[in-house]
Amino acid sequence: MSRINGFVGRRNFLKLAGIGGVGVAASAAGSSFLWDAQQAVAQQASPTVQQRPQAVSPDAALKRLMEGNKRFIEGQGENPNQSRLRLQETAVAQYPFASILGCADSRVPAEIVFDQGLGDLFVVRVAGNVASQTAIGSLEFASAVLGSQLIVVIGHSRCGAVQAAIKGDPLPGRIGVFVEEIKPAVESVRFKTGDLEENSITANVQYQARKLSESSTILASLIKEGKLKIAGGRYDLATGQVTIVT
Repeated sequence: MSRINGFVGRRNFLKLAGIGGVGVAASAAGSSFLWDAQQAVAQQASPTVQQRPQAVSPDAALKRLMEGNKRFIEGQGENPNQSRLRLQETAVAQYPFASILGCADSRVPAEIVFDQGLGDLFVVRVAGNVASQTAIGSLEFASAVLGSQLIVVIGHSRCGAVQAAIKGDPLPGRIGVFVEEIKPAVESVRFKTGDLEENSITANVQYQARKLSESSTILASLIKEGKLKIAGGRYDLATGQVTIVT
């Protein structure tokens, strides 16, 4: 796939999006807007400030994340890419090596628990790490336009959204909207042996990861071409450890 200044060509991006196919023409304007915005940024970039890095394979990206989490657990964080120079580089352009769909819980900041810095991760955070339509669109952008080749869905222990889905009580406002998106995962393990909450946390990660590829033709195409991998992980609030579950 051709790239211009680190981004996929417009024709290829629209091809991934299925523009011209039945039922997707309405997304053309949005795709065009995203492309034009990225081109405006790219055209202003000075090649002397930041050279486009080598693409990171999905497996290499996952290894890099897990190594960072190990440093975090052991209290040996390097706090990489947090200098003023890095700030200036990422003001010009971004090349995140991985994307995260994580819970909005304040105790699970992806850049910290994976010991990464500015411009390293494209992070989407939604309560319950739910693959909502806006979350999917954001991750399509990260993968198809910015070139991220890995998406990791991160759930965590003692997740309030999962607990609410297990209880099933009526909820005020729009809180119930994302909780409803978790209930299918809970029901899939409700009668499984073991702790229901722990089983539901893992099941929800796996369910949301599947939903990403099943709900997006863009992500599905990249996976088929070997240019994207979707994984799932569970974060332990007490230890700080991320365990891969898919």
